[in-house]
Amino acid sequence: MLIDLFLIATGIVLLYYGGDFLVTGSIRVAKHFKLNPFVIGATIVGFGTSAPELSVSVFASLKESPEVALGNALGSNIANICLVLGLTAIIHPIAINRELLKKETPKFLFSAFLILALAWDRSLSRLEGTILLVLLGIFLWQTFANKDSEETEIEEEGGLFADKGLLAQFGLITGGLILLVFGANWLVEGSVNIARLLGLSEWLIGISIVAIGTSLPEIVSSVIASSRGHGDLSIGNVYGSNIFNIHMVLGIASLIHPLNIQENIEPDLIIATGLTCLFAILLRFNTKLSKMNGLFLLICYFSYISLKSLKLV
Repeated sequence: MLIDLFLIATGIVLLYYGGDFLVTGSIRVAKHFKLNPFVIGATIVGFGTSAPELSVSVFASLKESPEVALGNALGSNIANICLVLGLTAIIHPIAINRELLKKETPKFLFSAFLILALAWDRSLSRLEGTILLVLLGIFLWQTFANKDSEETEIEEEGGLFADKGLLAQFGLITGGLILLVFGANWLVEGSVNIARLLGLSEWLIGISIVAIGTSLPEIVSSVIASSRGHGDLSIGNVYGSNIFNIHMVLGIASLIHPLNIQENIEPDLIIATGLTCLFAILLRFNTKLSKMNGLFLLICYFSYISLKSLKLV
């Protein structure tokens, strides 16, 4: 028990400093290149927080477990929208830059509908994986090409490496991502061990502690960014992470080994696409993601989990 409590306490500390380092370094990089924080969130932070999903899907593809690879990507995208931004908005409402999102949302929606179309036949070939990766390259180029379209003034960030160069800031970002991953893993491990000692069911542990724990890097970085007035980075993180999950994670996984899925995945594809559209509508008609919006997203997430547990979808 004492070891588990130590893991939880250490995990919380690592999560805090990991999120702080990641956001601080990302904002400084954005300032250096005169980028909107959304761009950094959709690229560097989005890629970094998608790294765990990439590793899981690559290993699943190598072991010829396509259900794991595709389920991991779809489940992560649903969690990013509903769980990550739902919790973030409840903790600290997220400001929305609607003009910027008008330019970036089409890619976000296109990716969701593209995977719906490609995976509807329960397979992803190497050719389809190549298409996904080529489109990712195009999307990234477009995102950086729009860098001078926003004249966003970014406040100076103090703290560690405040007077250091660009290399130090990328080191801060890398260090932050590493701390976030270790912090999340230790917090989940300690919490799961204590939950088992208390007699909680494996299912309850899975849908609560583990589900939230695997999304902690995105949650912590989004909360810290939003609390510092950089809501663009929070939303950019989810946009980027979801696009990376579809194009990079599934693209690389299907290149390694074509994904042929036996299970009924159509309902999950429809739900993931539907929630993506719902999220885009929320962003289009609001100036911020409020606490009520966050609560609504959380209700959507746990409704989905409940339907899955009852095997209704």
